[in-house]
Amino acid sequence: MALNNPAFSRDAAFSSRGGIAVANQVSNQQLNDMYNQESAPASGDVMTVEDTIAKTVGAFALLVVGAGLSWMLVPAFPLLWIGAGLIGFVLALVNIFKKQPSGALVLTYAAFEGLFVGGISRVFENAYGGVVSQAVIATVVVVGVTLALFASGKIRASKKATKVFMIAMIGYVVFSLVNFVMMITGATDNAFGLRSETIFGIPFGLILGVLVVIMAAYSLVLDFDFIQRGANNRAPRAFGWKGAFGIMVTVIWLYLELLRMFAISRD
Repeated sequence: MALNNPAFSRDAAFSSRGGIAVANQVSNQQLNDMYNQESAPASGDVMTVEDTIAKTVGAFALLVVGAGLSWMLVPAFPLLWIGAGLIGFVLALVNIFKKQPSGALVLTYAAFEGLFVGGISRVFENAYGGVVSQAVIATVVVVGVTLALFASGKIRASKKATKVFMIAMIGYVVFSLVNFVMMITGATDNAFGLRSETIFGIPFGLILGVLVVIMAAYSLVLDFDFIQRGANNRAPRAFGWKGAFGIMVTVIWLYLELLRMFAISRD
């Protein structure tokens, strides 16, 4: 099966061979081993699509509340969103590398990311009026279309596509780091660094943005695939939080890239 979204850790519960195969004949030792194994989760303690959706909606509701609060507080506390973004980044790493998903950690991440997203959105709105509403609408459209295509079976994760996605992701991360260093060191004085450079009259940030939107859409496919396989293989219910976290990371990434694209187009 294809590799999962980078926000997801690998777990046997999501493998196509995750179940226990019982041979026609077993020895006494095998019977003892099977008896001593941890029993399968009860029906109410397994991951389901519906429960994961509920967790995702709850996490996004908290994010929206945090975003609204930050939007109002930015004039009085202009650096609030930067601090929240740093904390959110640390919490994201904790959630990624934590073996057992934690609902409390995911919700805490959602709260701080909400403060970050609301704050940076206010900054962009002040500089480029109207870009926030454009980015929100575009994000909803991309997520909705991707979900519809996945639900209809018209798009699925594959090994080849995921390898291309991972290579592109590494390239994007390296470029972003180089661009960030150039901006803070003064190597470039453009508002968006190398993204403001033009190719045949088109800002590089717009060309890159289109590719990133496609990458984010495929990342959503990996998110949906993770949730579907987890539910089919009766993974522990707590892994629904892993699914909610993965979708949240992807959607925030998509929104921020669209926000930047619309701002670059104004320049």
